[in-house]
Amino acid sequence: MFRRLLCASDATMNEACIKRDVIVIGTSAGGVEALLDLCRDLSPEIPAVMGVVIHRSPWSRTDVAAIYGHRTRIRVREARHGEALQQGTVFFAPADRHLKFNKAGMMETSRGAKIHFTRPAVDELFTSAAASFGHRVVGVLLTGNGSDGGHGLVMIKQYGGITLIQKPGEASHPSMPLTGLREDTPDLVTLDELPSLLFALALGQRVSTHAPEPLAS
Repeated sequence: MFRRLLCASDATMNEACIKRDVIVIGTSAGGVEALLDLCRDLSPEIPAVMGVVIHRSPWSRTDVAAIYGHRTRIRVREARHGEALQQGTVFFAPADRHLKFNKAGMMETSRGAKIHFTRPAVDELFTSAAASFGHRVVGVLLTGNGSDGGHGLVMIKQYGGITLIQKPGEASHPSMPLTGLREDTPDLVTLDELPSLLFALALGQRVSTHAPEPLAS
């Protein structure tokens, strides 16, 4: 079942739709494959900055640019502390480092305390983006185990942003999307729909999404 997701209007923009041009994505188990599918179909012309947290081992030396960059058209890089956010680039949180977006349009990485037993944590990226960019933020929670990301979705919504989760029935590990449903009121999407939907939101267009289904008691 679909419902119309109406983008909020902004009086200072003559009631035009807000451009949701700060996109933050969180995932865990099953996330490598999900992100490959997503990044492969993301347009390099998307007018948005993007940050990704995937739960990684502290000892991971994975070269995300090598894994994703050769299979995608969009630029993929590991985030560096103090680096400026750039449109049309997907920045991955480094292994064993939290990633935050700040109001100056810069990235911060740190080895702060673990959240939900993990570092990097999705909640750190989501909450920092919400506090820094408010209604411009789209938060996306994909496949994964555990409860990381639920609080971040709530904060994004409180600051006026939009929240999306991968359909739990499609996710290879539905715990994180289900946490989003329990803690927030996100819209549901499939991986196939997500690239074009994010592009449309970055342009300030209205989009259709799946209405969330009630959770079993």
